[in-house]
Amino acid sequence: MAEKHPIEEIMGVSMDKIREMVDINTIIGEPISSPDGTIIIPVSKVSFGFVSGGSDLPSAAADKFAGGAGAGVTVKPQSFIVIKRDGDVKLLEMGEKASPIESVVDALPDIVEKIKSMLPEKDKDKIKDKK
Repeated sequence: MAEKHPIEEIMGVSMDKIREMVDINTIIGEPISSPDGTIIIPVSKVSFGFVSGGSDLPSAAADKFAGGAGAGVTVKPQSFIVIKRDGDVKLLEMGEKASPIESVVDALPDIVEKIKSMLPEKDKDKIKDKK
């Protein structure tokens, strides 16, 4: 079996260290329970970059190798999954929406529920009958 080149060893160690830093618990965080029974699960975006390089330096005594590697990892919170005790699940996104229309479309289900809750019982029965 051929001997490994030194750059392979450098890359292998760097990739192992990245694997240690970035696991599924980094992306989907540990659930957090509140006293009222609500469970909050953080969701993050993980980005990483990796670079390595080296050069064989010929010399009279023997071949010399010079090399190095580097990596960078960024973890950015994206959203939270909120699970209420009654089973209601919502995704709370961090940051701004792409457009105002997207915000309105996302808010429609809540708006409809609020309007229905303000209606008298007889009007609610009519809405159920039409379905």
